Amino acid sequence: MRAFRYHRPADVAEAVAVLAAEPQAAYLGGGTNLVDLMKLGVQRPDVLVDVTRLPLDTVEGLPDGGLRIGATVRNSELAAHPVVRRDYPVLARALLAAASGQLRNMATTGGNLLQRTRCVYFQDTGKACNKREPGSGCAALHGQNRDLAVLDWSEQCVATHPSDLAVALAALDTVVEVHEADGPRDIPIADVYRSPGTHPERETTLARGALITAVRLPPLPAARRSTYLKVRDRASFAFAVGSVAAVLDLDGDVVRDVRLAYGAVAHRPWRAYRAEEELRGRPFSPELAARAADAELAEARPLRHNGFKLPLTRAITVRALTELASS
Repeated sequence: MRAFRYHRPADVAEAVAVLAAEPQAAYLGGGTNLVDLMKLGVQRPDVLVDVTRLPLDTVEGLPDGGLRIGATVRNSELAAHPVVRRDYPVLARALLAAASGQLRNMATTGGNLLQRTRCVYFQDTGKACNKREPGSGCAALHGQNRDLAVLDWSEQCVATHPSDLAVALAALDTVVEVHEADGPRDIPIADVYRSPGTHPERETTLARGALITAVRLPPLPAARRSTYLKVRDRASFAFAVGSVAAVLDLDGDVVRDVRLAYGAVAHRPWRAYRAEEELRGRPFSPELAARAADAELAEARPLRHNGFKLPLTRAITVRALTELASS
């Protein structure tokens, strides 16, 4: 056991100040990812700043019809919230597809967005990993990469982002509320995550010490017709090998609006903008959905062991949209 200090801040400003001043400090929410990484020796914080007692645990409607979700709202509570189930079913389904019931009772909204990759080389301190130790190499590039990226990877890192929640939020054009040393600011979720490039250890655009305080969902009537499909190696408590969050709005049989985001294919939740453009304004059919997925995946670069992710992603895109079209 490596010794560390524990700090419970009185407010958000104090929490951010402690993180900004301590190079090896970490926020503690549910601990479902951080504690595992501490046990493995992947993360070695000197200070844990417990944010679970801060007033960030509410779900509230907004004047414009949207929804504000506090960063410490537990995944199980959010999945069961009546407004989420009614207005944003894609979000509830993504949460229920994630982990086990016990973990959902602990995991928080903010922590879920900042999960670290489940790449086996990242989690093994005896293996080369540029994300864990910059400059050490990427053992996954020519190793066991079945579960890793087919889009937007670099020679430095082929890891994927593991969050189901983040994929659903990406499809919903969520805004992330962040408190930094200079004060609060809003960041569109598409701008939160970075591509790996030459610095895969820099996973987000958040400043050192930044604390996610809430996420805001826009008013989106179309999201009432939405779903989340996840393919995994076993029926529960497993990370995705492929997933899709889908929102579909039809005018008759013509696609008026559509939102798609993929999980388990890239270093970040992948918003499928090309596929959306292929679908909008056209009569929906399974064949159109398949062509849209192919357009999105046209620049994919599968690795030695994960080429199956292309037809898999195509198939779940078709299935999700076809089910929504007939609902």
